[in-house]
Amino acid sequence: MPTSERSLAVFIDFENLALGFQNRRDRFDIERVLERLVEKGKIVAKKAYADWSRFLPYTAPLHEAAIELVEIPRRGQTGKNSADIRLCVDAMDLAYSKDHIDTFVVVSGDSDFSPLVSKLKENGKHVIGLGMQESTSDLLRDNCDEFIYYEDLGRAPTLPSELPAKLPENKRKAFELVLESLLALRRENKEVLWSSMIKDTIKRKKPSFNETYHGYRTFSELLEDAQKEGLLELDTDKRSRTYVVTRFGAEMSAPPAVKDEGRTSKKGRRRRSSRKNGKSTADTRPVVSPTVAGPAVTESDRIPPADEPIETVAEPPAPPDEGGPPEAFAALEDTPPPREPRGRRRSPPAERPGRAVERAEQKERTAERPEPPPEPPPAPPAPAETETPL
Repeated sequence: MPTSERSLAVFIDFENLALGFQNRRDRFDIERVLERLVEKGKIVAKKAYADWSRFLPYTAPLHEAAIELVEIPRRGQTGKNSADIRLCVDAMDLAYSKDHIDTFVVVSGDSDFSPLVSKLKENGKHVIGLGMQESTSDLLRDNCDEFIYYEDLGRAPTLPSELPAKLPENKRKAFELVLESLLALRRENKEVLWSSMIKDTIKRKKPSFNETYHGYRTFSELLEDAQKEGLLELDTDKRSRTYVVTRFGAEMSAPPAVKDEGRTSKKGRRRRSSRKNGKSTADTRPVVSPTVAGPAVTESDRIPPADEPIETVAEPPAPPDEGGPPEAFAALEDTPPPREPRGRRRSPPAERPGRAVERAEQKERTAERPEPPPEPPPAPPAPAETETPL
């Protein structure tokens, strides 16, 4: 998924920039600076420091760019460079009071700001430097996390490819914004170009952008129409089901990269499923015991079936050595008797052949013998005779 955008605070030492523009015919263009910085993230604070009575022609463009102009008295009145001190104080104040600001941009080439850059980096901030190539100190340039030369801002191509001439004006402007934003994301080393990331970059470049003004209901329809015109190539993310731009502009002439993720994904699923069940791939393999040389197995050593009786032969323990000291006999008496070894399983002796025949004949004679008649019940006793008197 796309990562969160950065929050930038821009501090401009305009007096230092004016020194770099003394021998140049062109003027300082603040729009070129801001267009490059909005590609880095969202600008939340913009301040410029100078004695503006000396730079009146630049105040109007800076006001239009919503930059706060901080008035600094002349150096002859104060005896020191107050702009550098005020800039450092405001930068450290934002660094400690505003935790959401994670990126600081110092527009200057003065080496006096090198301690400020070091302190901001010590507090976990990302520092970007921007200055003129002729008036920038090597110490400041090497101390920043990133440094952008003002002369390089206009060298980047505006569009990676030419747009078709048959496009209407509304669509042409929309496609130009999309391609410029894609090129800006490529400059920031973004590998996966999500559709939401592209729209956020367009909104930072042009806050008034709205796809409905260009004839599209959603931003996805705008990307689909650009794909039909052959300006870019789209792919759908499997998890979020949103569009991802895989190629655009000059990359469309190159053959697409072949994806071979089928096997790896299946293997990964198998491994994850086996781990969830508490089993690994190593547990499913048969365990082969090493071969140990030993005596051959005889008939008496075989394992009998479960229905055969098991005869246990107990082997008496060996008597202790009579020549040993009496302490050894006492130790043997205290120790528990050794565990009787498990006897071998032996097969019962073979039965004599004639014995089975004799048992069968005895069963037949017992079956042919007639049963004796039942005994009659005993007769009731006779009543006793009584003597009649004479």
